[in-house]
Amino acid sequence: MFSKNCFIIAELSANHGGDIEIAKETIRAAKRAGADAIKLQTYTADTITIDVKSDLFKISQGTHWDGQYLYDLYKKASLPWKWHKELFDLAKKEGLVCFSSPFDFTAVDFLEELNTPIYKIASFEITDIPLIKYAASKGKPIIISTGIATEEDIELAIKTCKEVGNNQITILKCTSAYPAKAEDVNLLTMVDIASRYNVNIGLSDHTTGIEAPVVAVSLGAQIIEKHFILDKKIGGADAHFSLDETEFTNMVKAVRTAEKMLGRVTYEMDEKKAKSREFSRSLFVVKDVKKGELITKENVKSIRPGFGLHTKHYDTILGKNFIDNFIKGEPFSFKMIK
Repeated sequence: MFSKNCFIIAELSANHGGDIEIAKETIRAAKRAGADAIKLQTYTADTITIDVKSDLFKISQGTHWDGQYLYDLYKKASLPWKWHKELFDLAKKEGLVCFSSPFDFTAVDFLEELNTPIYKIASFEITDIPLIKYAASKGKPIIISTGIATEEDIELAIKTCKEVGNNQITILKCTSAYPAKAEDVNLLTMVDIASRYNVNIGLSDHTTGIEAPVVAVSLGAQIIEKHFILDKKIGGADAHFSLDETEFTNMVKAVRTAEKMLGRVTYEMDEKKAKSREFSRSLFVVKDVKKGELITKENVKSIRPGFGLHTKHYDTILGKNFIDNFIKGEPFSFKMIK
């Protein structure tokens, strides 16, 4: 679905401050920071919830958003649909992939008009099977976050995609806490998802640091998604767990370094390795010896450097006789014995 390098997504989310110019500069900053893609969210307050002022619709879970009604929060946080084309066009100009998370059928239809290359199903929408089915039916790569998901939810989401002929599935391990604690990230679950469901894997990270993406890449993550903000002073619904340009740049550099370190499976003897072997162990004469003298553990030893006979022959040569006089420091060879 994506290149051999990890696909790094800068999540714009609500970090636009209600100003399209901030959104535009955020896209430019994401490009400077090394992101491969910018992701939007396509919803209105009315497409994601209803305007009811009851406790059922009031946030009270110990989050940054406690005390707010869902409708009011989403009304403030939503990205105006009239901005989308301009932002898609700018991202393309900057060399970034631009796509979005739809939250209802109308959003999917709207994104189809913009020719979105990918669909992302947000964590809390993994239980919206009709939405997953509709988005997957468009035949484009689909990325699904697991935040609130049970095993059954993940299985059903994958099955739903496959039922409409879409096998371009990536499941992102996600912890629905904002911010997420290190001990709650559980990245080994991501590895299990890959082996259990035979899908691409990645991480949608809500921690405040950059360590989780680096570890995720070392475990096989093909996608990293991280919330991105131009300046935390802008504030907003997601500012407190988003990375600014400097932080995101450092994350990208760390991820790319991790990828280099992973490298490939190789046992080749390159020039550097061959040169370093000069300091490996080998057999040397460590005392002056006379012709006919027995080879013992006192006069031949395994030492550095590696210019003598391989140490695997040590037991074989013990007890043999030297064929001539040799001085301390000579590399041992089979030519020294009868």
